[in-house]
Amino acid sequence: MEKANPHQTRLGRFFQKHESGIIGFTSVASFLIAWEAAVRFGWVNALFLAPPTEIVASLWELSKGRLWEDVSVSTLEFVIGFVFSVLFGIPFGLWVGWNRRAYYACSPFLSGLYATPRIALLPLLIIWVGIGIWSKVLMVFLGAVFPIVMNTIAGVRSVDPSLVRVARVFGASDVHLFRTVILPGSVPFLLAGLRLGVGRGILSVIVAEFYASVRGLGNLISFAGETFQTSTAFAGIVVVAFIGFLSSFFLERLESRFDRWRAPNQ
Repeated sequence: MEKANPHQTRLGRFFQKHESGIIGFTSVASFLIAWEAAVRFGWVNALFLAPPTEIVASLWELSKGRLWEDVSVSTLEFVIGFVFSVLFGIPFGLWVGWNRRAYYACSPFLSGLYATPRIALLPLLIIWVGIGIWSKVLMVFLGAVFPIVMNTIAGVRSVDPSLVRVARVFGASDVHLFRTVILPGSVPFLLAGLRLGVGRGILSVIVAEFYASVRGLGNLISFAGETFQTSTAFAGIVVVAFIGFLSSFFLERLESRFDRWRAPNQ
């Protein structure tokens, strides 16, 4: 019988261990190479699609100028707005999902506001608080809070009623029932709401900076687009995407810590 090559065996084990990273890196590298080639060979006009090398060069130039100030402005606006949305959205969602009458009273308002594009409220926010930081903070709050609230409510209301009945039979108080049954059952939905809220919050701060800011990544991208600086606009988009990636990665790690609270079919 032919013996297995030890080098091939080690290579196979290495690939199996790092399969997701290798495939992901290969796909991204192939995409970037194809993108660069499409522009360099004239298949795509560089005015519409700057090549990756020019985007990297623009990032380098921006890093020596206004980039870090823009990043700090947008990050501060996002963090403040998102923290407020979490501090309000989770307790409010738990209360509305737990209290039947509160759900009946708040459901029409939540459904209507959830379906309303937040950008439509930006002119009012500018009238109320001006074009300073708080108009962007409120936009982030409005963008992030509704996914958090709606998912938290869905989590509370999706708890198996039989578990609640069993806990009641054994004499569990409302506080004990909430802590041991309702909250653990809601955690997967709650974390999903946080991840949706991050995406909506980043979108909100960038769009708000398009129209009501003189600093920030949204203003950087908007100004670059208006002046046909395609590589600079792409550089700003890359930074925004990286911030979103880091936020999503952090929440994925947080979610993995609560896997034991997740139902087997989730």
